[in-house]
Amino acid sequence: MNDADNTQIGETTASQPLEERVNNRSQRPTSDAFKAFMASSWAPAPQVTPARDAVADHAAARRRAISDKFAGVRLVLPAGPLKVRSNDCDYRFRPHSGFAHLTGLGLDHEPDAVLVLEPVEEGTGDDGGNHLATLYFRPLAGRDTEQFYADARSGEFWIGARPTLAEFEARLGIKTAHIDELEIAITKNVGAPEIGGIAIRLVRKVDENIDALVDTARYNTAKDPENLDLGELDALDELLSEALSELRLLKDHWEIEQMQIAVAATVEGFADVVRALPRAMTHHRGERVIEGAFFARAREEGNELGYDTIAAAGSNATVLHWTRNTGKVNAGELLLLDAGVEADSLYTADVTRTIPANGKFSDIQRKVYEAVLDAADAGFAAARPGVKFRDIHTAATTVLAERLAEWGLLPVSVEEAISAEGQQHRRWMPHGTSHHLGLDVHDCAQAKRDLYLDGVLTEGMVFTIEPGLYFKNEDLAIPEEYRGIGVRIEDDILMTADGPVNLSAALPRKADDVESWMAGIYQDAEA
Repeated sequence: MNDADNTQIGETTASQPLEERVNNRSQRPTSDAFKAFMASSWAPAPQVTPARDAVADHAAARRRAISDKFAGVRLVLPAGPLKVRSNDCDYRFRPHSGFAHLTGLGLDHEPDAVLVLEPVEEGTGDDGGNHLATLYFRPLAGRDTEQFYADARSGEFWIGARPTLAEFEARLGIKTAHIDELEIAITKNVGAPEIGGIAIRLVRKVDENIDALVDTARYNTAKDPENLDLGELDALDELLSEALSELRLLKDHWEIEQMQIAVAATVEGFADVVRALPRAMTHHRGERVIEGAFFARAREEGNELGYDTIAAAGSNATVLHWTRNTGKVNAGELLLLDAGVEADSLYTADVTRTIPANGKFSDIQRKVYEAVLDAADAGFAAARPGVKFRDIHTAATTVLAERLAEWGLLPVSVEEAISAEGQQHRRWMPHGTSHHLGLDVHDCAQAKRDLYLDGVLTEGMVFTIEPGLYFKNEDLAIPEEYRGIGVRIEDDILMTADGPVNLSAALPRKADDVESWMAGIYQDAEA
């Protein structure tokens, strides 16, 4: 490229920066007369103080629990920014789960918001804790501002009204402040406690701008910036993410109600799928018909899908995370549907059923299905208060090993297979049997191993039980009759003081009950 080319490019970019060119299509008026007219003759916003949200007291108790762990430390929890899907189109916003848990905020109100817990003298903070919480966010711009009609990301004319500072404060019981005050709130007095500064703990990798702000503050206030160990500080930040994750291991009463709401909507979504099966079996991408039927329920009754739906028909059911959903649904094959509705509160269900597309199991399909059901029942029987979380998996997979041995598929004895040195049965069931469930489909993912896998089942835990068997078409270690069959049965379990409760029990599990349930839906549809 010659100098003339460089000059031409420079002049072109200077005449209209790239970031402004996305508005070339808009033809927005810019005259003073238009601006004055747009700022006039609007009805005043309603001056109604909203009631306190039901979640507010629960969220306050969660903040107090975190405050007790981090006395004297400033805690910074970003909600996260909007994320671009393509050009100037964003993904639907969803806040970081740790932020949602401590504020009680769901839905899409607060992109770029940040919760800051400011340390105070011990016992003088919110609810007698060690911190004062402030929620920083960008409230609705006044109708006398250009943002009202010109900002497609945050203007009310484009996206609708957003809560005011006062409304959020009333609803959540958290002090609020304009996001313009955030930088000072985060960076003031930052430094090592031994030199009179305040240490920060940040939930990282949520908002790059907040990461950069904290890192800069640490560097600028370090006694010796050249020897500042940012890696060590990152490790300390991880302690906050760990604590937030472990706090969610036990669900409070409000969270359990939200889980029940999410599961109930999911059960309805599965019934919608059965209604859609006749059309799915006539469509060249029947799996997409199934996916769409469930998604409609998720948007009608909740916020979103809790995760990408797995609508896997035939041999696609042997692909553990089959989310392309581009295949046909053929009569005589099984459909493995793994799906969950995320409630407006952001709590999600996670349920799997494997059903015969034409409403009837074949003999071999029923044989595999009932083995998986026996494994699920064994996991449920093992799940009792005081038992280790990992014991659910052991109970379920032992049953699978026994069935595989009975069928002559296991190349070694059951005892050798279930030993740590064996595990041959896991060829056909390579995933875990259970995971915690809540704000994330794989909730509490940053919790320590001794509190998760080696943790003790305790009242208030919500988790899945989901054994499966997956016999791939190309698997030459099994007879041909098994190939292409994939079965998983997954339920959402609440641990109570009296034992486990199956939250998703409204969906049939036994093979005969599945067939009867499907037949009943088909008959209703025909009527």
